[in-house]
Amino acid sequence: MNTIAEGIEIVDLPAFNTETDALLERFAAEPAGPDLDPYETLRLDRQELPDPELAGEQDPRTSAEDLTIDLPGRTLRARVYRFAAGPRPVLLWLHGGGFIGGDLRDIEYATSGIAAAGNVIVVSLNYRLAPEDPYPAGLHDVLDTLAWLREHTSDLNGDGRIAVGGQSAGAALAAGACVLARDEGQPVPDRQILCYPTLDHDQDTESVRLFDGTFLSIAADPWSAAQYFPAGELPATAVPLRAESLAGLPPALLLAAGRDPLRDDARNYASRLARDGVPNRLVEYADTMHAFLNFPAVLSAGRHAVELIGADLRTAFSARRS
Repeated sequence: MNTIAEGIEIVDLPAFNTETDALLERFAAEPAGPDLDPYETLRLDRQELPDPELAGEQDPRTSAEDLTIDLPGRTLRARVYRFAAGPRPVLLWLHGGGFIGGDLRDIEYATSGIAAAGNVIVVSLNYRLAPEDPYPAGLHDVLDTLAWLREHTSDLNGDGRIAVGGQSAGAALAAGACVLARDEGQPVPDRQILCYPTLDHDQDTESVRLFDGTFLSIAADPWSAAQYFPAGELPATAVPLRAESLAGLPPALLLAAGRDPLRDDARNYASRLARDGVPNRLVEYADTMHAFLNFPAVLSAGRHAVELIGADLRTAFSARRS
């Protein structure tokens, strides 16, 4: 059932609560790993392949092609998903992982499904990660890749229109790249899609107080944030909620999870965008946890969101063409 409350579209289906509870119980029952220092634990996590029983698999309607993106001083790995022949808009997509982990292979259900549902070309990027490459390395990877996509749009069979989106930390990078592009006078993407974004640091919001520790914990994991964020006052490109103004940014679709400590980041950003004259749509998945797009095989909210994002892109790009 979909309802609208205070400008937020609420998607509330009975399965969301029971599916989320079951997955959280499954994670809680897993045996503890070896007692290692945080970096060794991170290295092991990066090597772990996604479980298709949780993460799902690539949409069979799409084709996938690995791509290397040569940027000044580094080469990044990406994967391109296509649904149909002919020129299409290009969507740059960024995985989550707290700025220190994650990989494009973790989210193939979402990236391929969005390509099919949205009739777009999706470029899923492996940007640089902390602690090896702290802020602003990943942010610059996103901004420079957007420029690379504009320069190589014909090679990709793009039609010149570009959107950017991502999940959690990836959504933060997408939002930050839009702010940086605006501030530097570069072209901003045509649309931004921010799924359960982390847009501030050391948040003290109602959703943190209610849900911290529900899959994601902000208070209990200071090590991860310390690897990425610079010391001292944080720039708006790292924490876009602290930007003085959001005027001039691309229209946005924001997705939030009802049982997520970061829920209020999405709510507050949507309010700020609206205040500064940026059209946006906020959709909240009730009783669903953070990172639900990573577990579409067991969380129907993830499957629903892929179709919703695709429909949003079709509508946005159709309206823009007309």
